[in-house]
Amino acid sequence: MINAPEMHRGVRVGGWSWVWRPWVVLVTVVLAALTFLIFCVSISIGDFTIELPAVVRTLFGQGERVDEFVIMDLRMPRALVGLIAGVSLGISGALTQSIARNALASPDVLGITGGASATAVFIVTAGGGTAIGGAMGLPAAALTGGLLTGLLVYFMTWKKGIDGFRLILIGVSVSAVMQALTTWLLVLADIRDVARAQRWLVGSLDSRRWTEVWTTLWVTIALVVVVMVIAFQLQPMHFGDDVAAGLGVRYSAVRAVLLLCAVLLAGVAVSAAGPVPFVALVAPQITMRLLRSPVPPLLASGLFGALLLIGSDLLARSVLPNDLPVGVVTAIIGGPFLVYLLVRANVKRAA
Repeated sequence: MINAPEMHRGVRVGGWSWVWRPWVVLVTVVLAALTFLIFCVSISIGDFTIELPAVVRTLFGQGERVDEFVIMDLRMPRALVGLIAGVSLGISGALTQSIARNALASPDVLGITGGASATAVFIVTAGGGTAIGGAMGLPAAALTGGLLTGLLVYFMTWKKGIDGFRLILIGVSVSAVMQALTTWLLVLADIRDVARAQRWLVGSLDSRRWTEVWTTLWVTIALVVVVMVIAFQLQPMHFGDDVAAGLGVRYSAVRAVLLLCAVLLAGVAVSAAGPVPFVALVAPQITMRLLRSPVPPLLASGLFGALLLIGSDLLARSVLPNDLPVGVVTAIIGGPFLVYLLVRANVKRAA
C-alpha cells in the first residue's frame, strides 16, 4: 500500500513566502509540548518534591513562596542550562550535517567539543581553575577553545570550497589530536585537578547558577537569530553549489557564516554544560525521520536536543543510581545510534 503524499501549499504574506507543511508543524508543536513537560517534571523532582500543577503556577508567577524559592533559586538554573545547551547542540548538529551533507558530521566528530575540552582541562590542570577559572573563566576558555578548533578545521578543509568528506576526515583527525592532548594534560596534572576535570569532561548540569544561565541565553539567542535570518539560503545548497549559484546564493559566504554559528553554538553549549556527547549527532537525524524531511530541520533539531538533554538529566537523577552525570546517559543513548548510522552508511555504499 502506498502512502498518499503529504499535502503542501504555499503561503505568502507581504514579501515573505513559505510552504505550509501540516505534518512538520504538528510534529514541531508536539516536540515543544514534550520539552515543556519534561522541563516541568525535571524541576518538580528533587529532595523536596513539588507537584506539576504547583510548578506550572510558579512558572507563571502564582506559586507559593516556598515553591518559588525551591524552583527559581535552586532548580531553575540547572533546568534552563540543560534547555539552552540542548537547543544549541541540536541546531549546531543540524547546521554541520547540512553543510557537510553527511549524517556523521557533528561538533563531536569535527573536533569542536574536543578543542573546548582540551582548553578547559588546560585551565583546570595548569592552576588557572582558581585564579582565572572562577564564575566565567572555565566557560570562556571552553568557548574560545571550541571556536579556535572550529576555525582550524575550516581553514584546513577549505580548498576552493568545503567538501563534506574532507571536512569529516580532518575533523576526526583534529578530534583525535585534541583527545590525546587532553589525556596528556590529565596524566601530568595533580590528582585533585584531575578529579575536577574528569567531572567536567563527562558533561554535567550540577551546581549551575543564574549568571551562567543569562550568559548562555543571550549568546544563544543572538546566534539563533543570525541562523534563522540566513538559513533560507541553505535550502538551495542541498542541491549542490552550481544550483545554489544559479539561484543567486553566495554559497561560500553563507556556508562560512553558518559553520561559524554552528561552532559558536556548540562552544556555548560546551561552556555551559561540558562536552555532553552525541546530542548534536542524534537530534538532527531523529527529527529528520520524525518530520519525514530530506534534510536536518533546524527548529525541530533544537527542540529535540533540549528534550534529549533535559530528559537524560532527569533519568540520571531519578532512575539511575549515584546521580550520574548527564553525559553518561547521552553517551549510552548516542553510542548505539552512531553505530547504526555507520552500518547504514556501509550498507548504502555496498548497494
